[in-house]
Amino acid sequence: MTQEDYKHPITPPPELVQQWNNEAVEEWAEEQPIRIDLFIATRSAQWGADQELKACCEWLEHKVLLQHQHDVVPSLRAARRPKPPSLKEQALMALEDGDTGPGASLTSNEVDIIRRALEQLPDAQ
Repeated sequence: MTQEDYKHPITPPPELVQQWNNEAVEEWAEEQPIRIDLFIATRSAQWGADQELKACCEWLEHKVLLQHQHDVVPSLRAARRPKPPSLKEQALMALEDGDTGPGASLTSNEVDIIRRALEQLPDAQ
């Protein structure tokens, strides 16, 4: 890439790419096998999408303020960047998705989610 390529508004700056590379190497060191290129590509796509959403919201704010309709931007942001389900919601979904018949079993991922949710509960007094 040339220096000119970095001037596009959704191209992450080299410093940020280096930071992601460092984070990927750290995760690799923690024995969580990942592909560094996939890690960086994913972070870059997320960052670029966030930059585009920010630009769209700023544009809408300018247009909407002229029309005195202030609820459009928060609605757009909520629709395009919904909050992930809480750990409690994930645990409940895992239980709902799990097989409930004789010899029922949960996947290791479902068990992990439920375990993490239970660990967050305070101990009974």
